[in-house]
Amino acid sequence: MTNSSQEMADVESGIPKVQQEPSEALRIVVENTGAENVPKDEPSVSSSERVDPTIEELEQPRQDDVESSSAKVSICRIPHYLQDGDEKAYVPQIVSLGPYHQGGEHLRLMEQHKLRCLHQILERSHHEKCLYLDSVKEVEQRARACYEGTIFMSSDDFVQMMVLDGCFVIELFRGVDEGFEKLGYPCNDPVFSKWGSMLNIQIQRDMILLENQIPLFILDRLLSLQLGVPYQKGRVVKLALQFFSPLTQISGDMVKSDSSSDQCGLHCLDVFWRSLLPSGLYRVRTQGWRQNRQHLMRCVTVLREAGIKLCNRYTNTLGDIKFNLEDGILQIPRLGIHEGTRSLFLNLIAFERSHFDCSNDVTSYVIFMHNLIDSPEDVEYLRNRGIIDHCLGSDAEVADLFNRLCQGVAFDVSDSYLFRLSLDVKYYCDWGSPLFHRAGRGRGVRIAMFCELVFRFLAHQLARKWRAWVAVLKNKYFDNPWSIISLIAAFILLVLTFLQALYAVYGYYMPRS
Repeated sequence: MTNSSQEMADVESGIPKVQQEPSEALRIVVENTGAENVPKDEPSVSSSERVDPTIEELEQPRQDDVESSSAKVSICRIPHYLQDGDEKAYVPQIVSLGPYHQGGEHLRLMEQHKLRCLHQILERSHHEKCLYLDSVKEVEQRARACYEGTIFMSSDDFVQMMVLDGCFVIELFRGVDEGFEKLGYPCNDPVFSKWGSMLNIQIQRDMILLENQIPLFILDRLLSLQLGVPYQKGRVVKLALQFFSPLTQISGDMVKSDSSSDQCGLHCLDVFWRSLLPSGLYRVRTQGWRQNRQHLMRCVTVLREAGIKLCNRYTNTLGDIKFNLEDGILQIPRLGIHEGTRSLFLNLIAFERSHFDCSNDVTSYVIFMHNLIDSPEDVEYLRNRGIIDHCLGSDAEVADLFNRLCQGVAFDVSDSYLFRLSLDVKYYCDWGSPLFHRAGRGRGVRIAMFCELVFRFLAHQLARKWRAWVAVLKNKYFDNPWSIISLIAAFILLVLTFLQALYAVYGYYMPRS
């Protein structure tokens, strides 16, 4: 039996072994002399014999190692300060992908479906098992370098895990795109069947977790082997976007991806993260800006009182928010909120925090929505305007969701791609629409321009106050038919009372003869 056949025989016999203990030569012991982290087979050195290196000798190798390792790592662990005791938001509940959660007791059932999936692929493509193992074996070290820390798995176990998990992901992608029945699965298959069951929804949410990712180049290799066509990264990206589009209810067919670019993404979460944001974001950073973010962007109630109108922006990009400073219209794309939205945004925020060269655009969007929503009434208005669509128990749960998402997140508001937009909104709330500006050359023209600007400023201030009064009257007294009826009845009663008083005074001074 060849080595490749023996390897796959281990796969068929059960679940791959994980987290093997390191060899004795690698174990670190603490000697009685107090020297720590000294290998067992090396003599300890007393403090009197130890030669202290210079700071440059200590820092330079360490810095080089950190920079080189950080550049390769793309699938990181969740930072401890973001976990906040909420393990369900970061830990897979149905299926594990990659080495971080491999072998969990509650995840073992899905391992049998992974084996069944691999057998179906081999039968359909008429390929040998060793073809996939040998291909992944060529990039094993590159794949290991994508994960943070040391992966204590043997070479065979790691390669087998990559093949099983990668084929499982590719099969789900193709099944959603082409149809599972076309791939040879029965219509009542418990996993590979028509999309929409609760099990498949949970699998989808597990596959988007930060610690539950497979490198994109592994998926590219496996899909290329199945189709017999090299370089399928562009197609993997398109399949991934279509597969994960229900998470924000954005159509995967509308998302454009450049298959010729090497910047397609590191893994599926990275691909999904890139699809949420508009391309060519304009950023403006103000040095020394120290204003608190809660005071920069106002909530929906305050914006409405200032005369700003909010409406749905029909686009396939979640973060593509626009504000028209001339007419005061704030356009926000529609967001679908469900039970997995909190976990989705937490993992996207963790992804941005764990990559030093990554922007904070999703964090900016979440904080923008958090500042926009201050009460259940704000959620109700956004829901009525088609900006938010949720299936939670109440509007208060949506407000609480965004409030909890922003807890413990340090954020520099001046580094947000929505910073300029927030400044425009704040300007409109404070001053109204922009004043009419034009340049004059003569002194008399400049004086006339100054008087005109003062007049226009006072007029706009009065108009802004009038809009605020009308907005308050409309929101508080004309928000439902009963309020309108009560206001009309009160007005009629006031008129009748006035007429009665007028008639009494008239009768007193002009008595009948």
